[in-house]
Amino acid sequence: MKRRLWIRALLWLVFLGPFFFLTYTFANSSASQRAHVPVLMFLWERHIPFLAWTILPYWSSDLLYALSLAICRTRDELDLHAKRLLAIQVFSVACFLAFPLRCSFDRPAVSGWTGDLFGALRSFDQPFNQAPSLHASLAVILWTRYRRHTGGAARSVMAAWFVLMTVSTLTTHQHHFIDLPTGLWAGMLVIAALPEQRVARPHIRLTLLYLAGTTACTAAAFALRGFGWLLLWPGFSLSMVAAAYWTGDPGWLAKRKSGTAFWMLPYAFAAWINSRLWTRGEVARNHLADEVWIGRAPSCRDREGTNSVVDLTAELWLRSDANIPMLDLIPPSGEQLDAAVRAITKLAGQRPTLVCCALGYSRSAVTSAAWLIDAGHAENAEDALAQVSRARPQVVVGLKLKQCLQQWVDRRNGNPR
Repeated sequence: MKRRLWIRALLWLVFLGPFFFLTYTFANSSASQRAHVPVLMFLWERHIPFLAWTILPYWSSDLLYALSLAICRTRDELDLHAKRLLAIQVFSVACFLAFPLRCSFDRPAVSGWTGDLFGALRSFDQPFNQAPSLHASLAVILWTRYRRHTGGAARSVMAAWFVLMTVSTLTTHQHHFIDLPTGLWAGMLVIAALPEQRVARPHIRLTLLYLAGTTACTAAAFALRGFGWLLLWPGFSLSMVAAAYWTGDPGWLAKRKSGTAFWMLPYAFAAWINSRLWTRGEVARNHLADEVWIGRAPSCRDREGTNSVVDLTAELWLRSDANIPMLDLIPPSGEQLDAAVRAITKLAGQRPTLVCCALGYSRSAVTSAAWLIDAGHAENAEDALAQVSRARPQVVVGLKLKQCLQQWVDRRNGNPR
């Protein structure tokens, strides 16, 4: 690390260290003065074993916190990482003050080096500052930094240690279970709020809309308890959608070749139902040219007579020959259109080919128009979109999508604007 960067890292640490302990202690002290602080504990947590030695990985978070600033290699990387550490501290302390919880575990007496470490912990920490677990949140944020600067066996060892550090919040009887998932959740949201880079400009309205859904589900879960805790699942799912629209990165929807990640299933299921409701009574697909069809996300029945599928959805898991994930209601990038056109062309030997998005209205429309131009079936963007509209009259191509396609054509023709 360059000397100036070392100094900057040290200055960040000089600020963040005291800020961490002062705000953390203030939240603890504030909760301790309340007449009643509730406990949020499941019955099965009584069987969580107390493992005194796990106080070591628990304490190691402080060392990893400090070192994480030193391993940054550029000023931008350092500042972003430090801002994330600051943001999660502010967010967590705000939660501790607004919704204080108390840990009800009675730890057994310990001696030796583990007893010394527990004693040091008790000297400033009280049984408050529970959800979200700041340990779990920091594990997420710190891991993103260490993962970037390690590889091979070292990365695997670090990953295992971060898992142990997170679990140690339970085995040292410092936290109840609900604190862990909420802590991991908070860490991910901070990373999304302060991303490494943006794929596209944030869509503020949709971001706020999905965050409102997240808030509603989370509040209902804490109010209802019992089976109501299941509402945290769609709440987390919606927060990842908000992250996707904030960063413009469909990767937050966690779509994989093997399927949709389980934590996104509530949203994926709702998106599938929505696609059926919007397109009920409509033709599932329409022929465009050269045995290329445009349509909605296909059911098994919709696939009849189709040999290949180009899937443009980021929110649905579809069995397809190519997937170029695009966020709904956001114009695709030039790179995404390039990839989609290449995929359609590559499948020329497997016609008929279905180009689909959730409804078959927008993403598939602009992509199919780009393919028509590339294949020589249309002279310009206006002609291509007109052909798509004749083939599938229900398509919706707004001004931003038209501008997106025109920019793609200009760049393709060597005339970028």
